[in-house]
Amino acid sequence: MAVVAAEPFHITLEAQHVRLKGRPKLCSDCGVCSSSARPLMARSCVFVHNQSEQIELQLHGRNRRDGDELVLGVHRAIHVARMAQPVAGAQWSGIVSSLGALLLERGIVDGVIATRAVPGTRYAPQPFLARTPAEILESRGNKPCISPNLEMLDEVRAAGLKRIAFIGVGCHVHALRAMQAELGLEKLYVIGIPCTDNTTYPDLMRFLKVVSRSPETVVHHEFMQDFRVWLTHEDGSIEKVNFIDLDVGELGGQTAIFPSACLSCFDYQNTLSDITIGYLGAPLGWQWLLVRTELGEELFELIRPFLTFSELMERGNRRAGMRAYIRMLKNPPKRPPAMVRTMVAGLQRWRGPKGVEFARSVIEMKLLRNLQFVRERFPKLERRIIPAHVYRALAPYADAYEQTFGRPLAPQEEPVQISRR
Repeated sequence: MAVVAAEPFHITLEAQHVRLKGRPKLCSDCGVCSSSARPLMARSCVFVHNQSEQIELQLHGRNRRDGDELVLGVHRAIHVARMAQPVAGAQWSGIVSSLGALLLERGIVDGVIATRAVPGTRYAPQPFLARTPAEILESRGNKPCISPNLEMLDEVRAAGLKRIAFIGVGCHVHALRAMQAELGLEKLYVIGIPCTDNTTYPDLMRFLKVVSRSPETVVHHEFMQDFRVWLTHEDGSIEKVNFIDLDVGELGGQTAIFPSACLSCFDYQNTLSDITIGYLGAPLGWQWLLVRTELGEELFELIRPFLTFSELMERGNRRAGMRAYIRMLKNPPKRPPAMVRTMVAGLQRWRGPKGVEFARSVIEMKLLRNLQFVRERFPKLERRIIPAHVYRALAPYADAYEQTFGRPLAPQEEPVQISRR
């Protein structure tokens, strides 16, 4: 791989319009462009050319089958679990950080690329190369902000490491897989974290100020399966805010807080990882682990003795709600009065989808929203950044989409140009 002088490593707390100045309009700041791997950007960036289906063939020897794989990605098994002895201070029970620590403790890898918080902050992300289990455990907790983790490949190379693990989100993993053959690694374990609607640190702080009664004491927050944001405070109390009560307008709308790249992403479930560890399809309070590859099975067996297990479940039917959501994409409703919001929130918890059905609904909503965002803001990029499985996954709503937007959901075939000489 051609090597160029990398920019000095630095972490910024700047807003997205400052941080991404001079970059392409679709940029998630994954770290490729600010490292010696920059010459590979055009061949690895998911927002230049989405190669997920080609990478799936390399990883699995096949693409997604119809059914749940269209939204969840190729997988060998799904487990619902949590640590039998939770890691204190972890956002959930500490499965991800414990797995990274085990890989180092057992000598399976020589380093783990992960994310810790910038000193003096809770959420500002700082990519780093962990060399000890203690370093990984100290980085526990979610930092839901844009983070250039792939910059750390320069440190891996400088240290001469050949066996590493990588913990990151979908845009990281796509680029990593696309250039994996050129990295000279003997072993690469990829632990995927689900990611959607990421943002910069300043915009996250702005979000918390709007949402929480005490933003400065929030230590964890998550959009949970009961249609509420759970915000855990320093004293252990949990503040719960209904999704429908979130005042997106006060934030300036979605495009004012979320980068265009995140609104053009189609891999919430981090489907190119070896194992994805998240919460979306699990019962409330649990996490699910989607084992995707042979290395993913190895990772699962490593952490298995430390887990306690539950069962997958699903209830409800997302279909009618999805059709209503398509209409809302076309004509976003005004924020309803407080009494109406309270009633809707209660109905969502009572009648809304649960478990795996909740996961399907959220992922499909993101696919629909981001498809429409690309068509409205970056129509020339659609064929390059939206993989074919997106249209297959959304096919059940093709008629509703066409009725609402007056165009087919799936792109039309390019007309064949006939030369007349």
